Amino acid sequence: MSDITLSLAIAATFVLAGTVKGVTGMGLPTVAMGILGSLISPVAAAGMLLLPSFLTNIFQLYEGGNLAALLRRLWPMMLTIVLGTIASSSLLASGSSHATTISLGIALIIYALWTLFARPLHVPARHERWLSPLTGLLTGLLTGGTGVFVIPAVPYIQSLGLERDELVQALGLSFTFSTLALAAGLWWHGALQEIAISTSVMAVVAALIGLFAGQRIRKCISPLAFKRGFLVCLVLLGGDMVIRALI
Repeated sequence: MSDITLSLAIAATFVLAGTVKGVTGMGLPTVAMGILGSLISPVAAAGMLLLPSFLTNIFQLYEGGNLAALLRRLWPMMLTIVLGTIASSSLLASGSSHATTISLGIALIIYALWTLFARPLHVPARHERWLSPLTGLLTGLLTGGTGVFVIPAVPYIQSLGLERDELVQALGLSFTFSTLALAAGLWWHGALQEIAISTSVMAVVAALIGLFAGQRIRKCISPLAFKRGFLVCLVLLGGDMVIRALI
């Protein structure tokens, strides 16, 4: 693939990933890792998505709700996300594209199937004391190994009975900590590859274009129908990654 073709593919990927996030409130790193992981090495893809993911998460973090209250409630989860991500980031940083591609593909399939078919959970407040740090640790371990930080954090946060604005903000909080922890882990292991400034700027601009477009699209179509289509595509993408890595 030529440099121009690869650059266009990267730009298109971040526009699509930003659009998915604009419509559904999540999915930018998942889509970006899924598509870029099939074009370049997973560790390179993870490094490329850090800045666009962080900036779009900041927008989401300040959409509404009460940030201070959420931090007081979820800080054990945020702490273990950071610890788990840094602890397992050596897996992604190792550069073993075969293993990480299979892991990434499986993570995409599990996340999509869980979201499509699993019944909504409800976690009683009395169980948050031990479930929050456990969920954060599992999320961090998967983040460090695959670059995807939605399982099990997203289902868990959705089970807490938060109001819509608080839910969006809580997801943004989790994604922000995961992004920063992944960046720290890759840097610690010397795997935070140098990316051309022009590529980073292009990725950020493309992601923001997609984000704002997705927010407009959300007003015109059913977010639920869009999300289901997006999840089906994730299953197919994850399956393709696993099959190609095994052949």
